[in-house]
Amino acid sequence: MTTTPRNYPADWVSDVALNDGKTVRMRPILPEDREGLQELVAAMGERSQYYRFMQVKGQLSEDELDHFTLLDYVDRMAFVVEHKKKLVAVGRYDREPDDASVAEVAFSVADDQQGRGIGTRLLAHLTDYARENGISAFRAFVLNANHVMMRVFRNAGFVMHRELEAGVYTVDFPTEDTEETLAAEWLQEQRAVSASIAPLFYPLSVAVIGASRDPASIGGRLFANLVRGNFIGPVFPVNPSAQSIQSVRAYQTVSDIPDPVDLAFIVVPAQYVTAIVEECAAKGVKGIVVISAGFSETGEEGARLEAELLDVVRSNGIRMVGPNCMGLVNSDPAVNLDGQFGPLTPPSGNVAMSSQSGALGIAILDYADRAHIGISSFVSVGNKADVSGNDLLLYWEEDPNTDVILLYLESFGNPRRFGRIARRVAKKKPVVALKSGRTSAGARAASSHTGSLASLDVAVDAVFNQSGVIRTSTLEGLFDVTALLANQPVPKGRRVAVLTNAGGPAILAVDALEGEGLEVVELSPQLQDRLRAHLSPEAAVLNPIDMIASAGPEQYEACLDELLKTDEVDTVIAIH
Repeated sequence: MTTTPRNYPADWVSDVALNDGKTVRMRPILPEDREGLQELVAAMGERSQYYRFMQVKGQLSEDELDHFTLLDYVDRMAFVVEHKKKLVAVGRYDREPDDASVAEVAFSVADDQQGRGIGTRLLAHLTDYARENGISAFRAFVLNANHVMMRVFRNAGFVMHRELEAGVYTVDFPTEDTEETLAAEWLQEQRAVSASIAPLFYPLSVAVIGASRDPASIGGRLFANLVRGNFIGPVFPVNPSAQSIQSVRAYQTVSDIPDPVDLAFIVVPAQYVTAIVEECAAKGVKGIVVISAGFSETGEEGARLEAELLDVVRSNGIRMVGPNCMGLVNSDPAVNLDGQFGPLTPPSGNVAMSSQSGALGIAILDYADRAHIGISSFVSVGNKADVSGNDLLLYWEEDPNTDVILLYLESFGNPRRFGRIARRVAKKKPVVALKSGRTSAGARAASSHTGSLASLDVAVDAVFNQSGVIRTSTLEGLFDVTALLANQPVPKGRRVAVLTNAGGPAILAVDALEGEGLEVVELSPQLQDRLRAHLSPEAAVLNPIDMIASAGPEQYEACLDELLKTDEVDTVIAIH
């Protein structure tokens, strides 16, 4: 039996997406990794061993294994990468004895895992850790033939100083973040996360495990929506108690399906989900959506089940939505994926939506339908054990079908990461959020609903303000803002003209605009004259333009035409 070292930095364990979209576990090394490390080195080809150790090694000695696995996690540190419980890479640093601000770094990646971005992610992780422990520079000794390692350093955005002696480069670079390193890290993360969750949105085949003959049940409605929505590929119902589901041949298990399955929806009792996901992994399923409830939202036993489920999902490199969710939708005609159990099929459009609440997700789709807001995709994240709102923001940032992003949040899993991602995404596309749990009672309700930890509202406001997210306080307000953003271009500036036939509402509008930092500018004499030509003498044209109550459609049209073609204002608000 092994014991985890007392100073083991467990909060540095993470699951990261790679260039090919697969996920791997990255964690600090443990003493019991001796065997895995020995197997990793032994499996490396002679060239890889020579590049790493500058000699070919059959295996590591006992002293070397001690040196590589028994660390203090401060002056000497190493991260390992696991895929399907097997060690596939290691990156390490050793602080220089004569200069505590410098550490030597080295990396080993299994031959069959190279080219996936593992080295780049290890370097980023190791750099962040070293910086927090007072190391300001890294040094690496790289054979001049090892172009791959040099490319990893270069692609990470570091400014390197290199000296070549006897065929070996001494490479020095700072660990501090720069615009170049942050941009490189962002690009790597955005591409990797997008690739990892793309199979959820663009499957070629779907299985519904727990599909039901009862059209009123969740499994029945979900299956019917997929079929009725004209999904582009086959939809396989899985139910051990049925030969057919809604006139489609059923299978007893997902393993019995003769064709490949890309995406599986799971609608079975919580205690059976983990075993079914293991079966899906063996089948080669690329994405999982767990509709089933009964996990962390229910208490300690549910949290244990969820942890087991997540371990299976991540150890197999699969991405999962849920558990405790209502599903997902991709309205792109190339796929027509209506994988949710609500009564409405949302219209296609340019708004992407994420909801942490399944029930509110149904209300959101209903609101969108009544407000004539089309969606590009919709995800009910539920307990967000794996796929989170942060992942979806990264995906939607570059999604050509999405122009506006709408979020309903009950909690932040990682507020710092959310703020960093949202700040970047909001520069490209508007992000609108409704965050529940403003009051202490609301926060308690949110926590019991999805097993989430609600954040203090003042901190939430700070995160939103700093990241450029537009916060609303009601569902109605959420859709008012979304409808505006989905159908109007972003203004070029802050200058606003208010056109009205009623003075009172115009004054309220001006106060609201000025309060938000916009400018209700006075119009030029030339523009005022052009407006007067269409209006009665009693009209006011300084701005706001009060056409008085007798103004009709012709006056609105003429004045709007004048205001929209001038370069004196960036936005026009019409009040009737």
